[in-house]
Amino acid sequence: MSSRWGLSLPLTGIPLPAHRDLVRELPDLGYTDAWSAETAGCDAFTPLVLAAEWAPRLRLGTAIAPVFTRGPGVLAMSAASVAEVAPGRFTLGIGSSSSVIVEGWNGGVFHRPYQRVRDTVTFLRSALAGEKVSADYDTFSISRFRLERPPAVPPEIMVAALRPGMLRLASRLADGAITNWLAPTDVPKVKAELRPDTELVARILVCPTADKDAARALGRLLISSYLTVPVYAAFHEWLGRGEVLRPMQEAWARGDRAAANAAIPDHVVDDLIVHGHPDACRERVASYVDAGVTVPIMSVLPTGDDPAGLVRALAPAR
Repeated sequence: MSSRWGLSLPLTGIPLPAHRDLVRELPDLGYTDAWSAETAGCDAFTPLVLAAEWAPRLRLGTAIAPVFTRGPGVLAMSAASVAEVAPGRFTLGIGSSSSVIVEGWNGGVFHRPYQRVRDTVTFLRSALAGEKVSADYDTFSISRFRLERPPAVPPEIMVAALRPGMLRLASRLADGAITNWLAPTDVPKVKAELRPDTELVARILVCPTADKDAARALGRLLISSYLTVPVYAAFHEWLGRGEVLRPMQEAWARGDRAAANAAIPDHVVDDLIVHGHPDACRERVASYVDAGVTVPIMSVLPTGDDPAGLVRALAPAR
């Protein structure tokens, strides 16, 4: 088992302030990390500020904060704030996100994502070190920016990466790579694009229920929602699932979501969604570590049971 074992926060169905008691308990349950995600729920930083105060032993990370939805300076300020309340325990995970989130939900422009991520990493290295930054990057220009409260311990910076170009960028310029939506058998292909000592964080969807049909139904909804997005479709084309996922993508493009869900084979759901009894789920998550993941981050899906109870049942200390 990995020496680090993480949980994605916040949990579905629990108000953010109501996480306090569970978060305080996480280290004693064997969890070492709490990572946040950012789509259309909580922002990436607020849950981590709360967790930093509730559980001072936890390592914290964003997986991820998109580089297109905040200006570079605002991103640096947000990261510096969390680093100040959790010195030496915070990792800033950034990534390009997707056209759906950047353009459809935030009115931005999803253009040259590789270059934007590269430029943002370069800027953040200088800004979070307290330097005064004036520079013309390929995708933006900065004039005389300096953090008023640079963190005493600058956070590590990790990059969300799915395919070879971004994976190599993460390995070369950042402190590690963050990935998701993959099976344990996919991990070696991802690792092959990284330097041997590169840290790899993986967000893993976990549905701890013995109701296989319910887990697969939820899994199909999620797969059709995500793997039809161009960046994820390209990722799974590279991983070798292009042909098996094409009927789903074609049905989705026609606007027939029911047909898209029906077109996803059981074995694809079982590959990408960890489900079953909590003990079996824990073993399956451990198989990602065996394949090369450094930090598995469990994103616990709703099953109808108490989410906090599921987190306890999945705990590595059990």
